[in-house]
Amino acid sequence: MAVVVALGAFLMTLFGGWVAGRVTDRRHLVLGLAGGLMLGVVGLDLLPEAMEAAGDEVFGVPEALLLFVGGFLLAHVVERLLAVRQAAHGAAADERVPQVGMTAAAAMVGHSLMDGIALGAAFQVGGGMGATVAVAVITHDFADGFNTYTITSLYGNARRKAVGMLVADALAPLVGAASTLLFTLPVELLGSYLGFFGGALLYLAAAEILPEAHHDHPARSTLLCTVGGVGFIWLVVGVSGG
Repeated sequence: MAVVVALGAFLMTLFGGWVAGRVTDRRHLVLGLAGGLMLGVVGLDLLPEAMEAAGDEVFGVPEALLLFVGGFLLAHVVERLLAVRQAAHGAAADERVPQVGMTAAAAMVGHSLMDGIALGAAFQVGGGMGATVAVAVITHDFADGFNTYTITSLYGNARRKAVGMLVADALAPLVGAASTLLFTLPVELLGSYLGFFGGALLYLAAAEILPEAHHDHPARSTLLCTVGGVGFIWLVVGVSGG
């Protein structure tokens, strides 16, 4: 059953990427929406789940929050190192680094893989739990597909690479759900991963996606798309029960 539901997530991810690719003439709106979706996923979905699953404290700070900050800093460091390396080869200081987009998209694929594992584990617990997780996974995989295609393209990668990462992101839940027939991921490890991934995703949204969205088109419609993206994730979290 989990694999069948993951097939729905596969289709929804592809649909999200298709939508992102079709509205290139309104790029600022696409980026504004993507930034809102990413912000909503981090603040309303990933971080609360990470806090609940990885509850241990390290020197008075929850482990999930430490990893959240660590993910944010690592994303910043990686981008700066790649930018310095590209500048050393004669690239302009403000030129996008394609490797950053590919790395970020690969992280999205990893997240979708974890979605599939969570889906399979939920169905092992019971049908009710599996149905709840299925609603969350299928619905927010639209945002995953949308963001994967957008991030890859934003950093100057060719369309074929963006499509390739989108397909990989769509397949990841299927692989993750099928893998639960062989093993189960510990809850604490899943919580740590969610915190770390959330920090990296927040960096991309706040430092890259949203500034780019408002750079050439500081329009009210762009801001509304961002707010709408956050609201959409809030709706998904509420409908799925958190």
